[in-house]
Amino acid sequence: MRFVIEVRIPMDTGNAAIRDGSLPAKVAAIMEDLKPEAAYFSAMGDGFRGGFFVVNIDDASQIPAIAEPFFLAFNATTKFYPVMVVEDLMAAGPAIGAAVQKYG
Repeated sequence: MRFVIEVRIPMDTGNAAIRDGSLPAKVAAIMEDLKPEAAYFSAMGDGFRGGFFVVNIDDASQIPAIAEPFFLAFNATTKFYPVMVVEDLMAAGPAIGAAVQKYG
C-alpha cells in the first residue's frame, strides 16, 4: 500500500545537524535505505524542517524500520498517510457504489 510519510525535524536538532555538517549525509543514508518513490523537502510553516516521502508499505511491521531512522537521526516526528493514485481510486469504484447503496 502506498503511503505519504510526513517528517518534521525540530529546529534545534536541524540547526545542530546543519552546523556540524551531518544533515546531508544522514538524509542521504536514510533515502538510500527508504528508497522512496518520491521525496519532497520543505521548510514547514511552523518552524520545522521536514519533508514528504512516498513509499510502499506491504506490512505494518515495516513502519518502525521506516520511522526509527528519522527519530534517531533528527528527533523527528512522523505521520503516515495511506494514499491512492488515480488507478487505485478507479478500482475502488464498485466498493464506493456499494457504500452509497447501503449508507447513502
